[in-house]
Amino acid sequence: MRRRALLALAGAGLVSACSGRTPERTLRIAAGEPGGFYTAFAGQLAAEVSAAVPGLRMPVLSSQGSVANVELLRDGSADLGMVLAHTAAAAQNGDLGPRVQLRALGQVYENYTQLVVLADSPVHSLAELAERTVSIGAPKSGTALLGAHLLAAHPGVRRESLPLEEAIDALERGRIDALLWSGGLPTPVLKTLDDRVGIRLLPLDAAEAGCGPLCDPVLVPPGAYRRTSRTPTVGVPNILACTPELPADLAEAVVRVLVLRAPFLVPQQTVGTQFLDVRNLISTGAVPLHSGAERAYRDLHG
Repeated sequence: MRRRALLALAGAGLVSACSGRTPERTLRIAAGEPGGFYTAFAGQLAAEVSAAVPGLRMPVLSSQGSVANVELLRDGSADLGMVLAHTAAAAQNGDLGPRVQLRALGQVYENYTQLVVLADSPVHSLAELAERTVSIGAPKSGTALLGAHLLAAHPGVRRESLPLEEAIDALERGRIDALLWSGGLPTPVLKTLDDRVGIRLLPLDAAEAGCGPLCDPVLVPPGAYRRTSRTPTVGVPNILACTPELPADLAEAVVRVLVLRAPFLVPQQTVGTQFLDVRNLISTGAVPLHSGAERAYRDLHG
């Protein structure tokens, strides 16, 4: 309760300090597809930030994922966006089109790359998907970007680019043999599919992902899904990104919420498997911290 009170006072101070401005402000966050971890996390973050800063609205924007979120930030259609670390690096390097200057408010969570087959599938490895069809993710997702690298060494695998809900339907109907998804564990709509018909995750090698130090070898923890435990796969950090134009006071307010309300920013479906580790927030790799974020971290941690 004391932390909540302090955070509310800090937010009120930020708004009242903006002399000559209306206290009603909007901070748009680009999230991801319905049923995914980005959307659930963004909704909880929006609720906490709006509660901390009087007069601040924080609508959550649906999108196809990281690449789409970078475009929304670039075009000024969003103020914050969830972006996979390798996608952020590609955007800054100009690999996705015009270079995009990004700034970070923090590293939030680790995305687990999930190559999903039905439980009764005869396939047990990526190599065994030769001459079969895989959805590598929505066209403007970071998953599709990662999937293209993963399948580069497996030219015999047929590819489709489907949004998650379409991919799940296609998998269940037998129109595709596997789907690739990058998200938290368990991903709610995949957990529903697991409960209904059963799924397995195929092992993946981080060395094949093509993102070097921006990807980590990780193990899927026990209990994520019924038939999957300690399966090796590719972990990619999530960056809560913005552009340098984001007002410093809003950047500072969001960072204070990330630090002080971390236990309340874990989507209910992932409690026990996903954590927001405040010690990792400043580990944003190639994306420099926003000046307002730096100020907040210095004030909170010295």
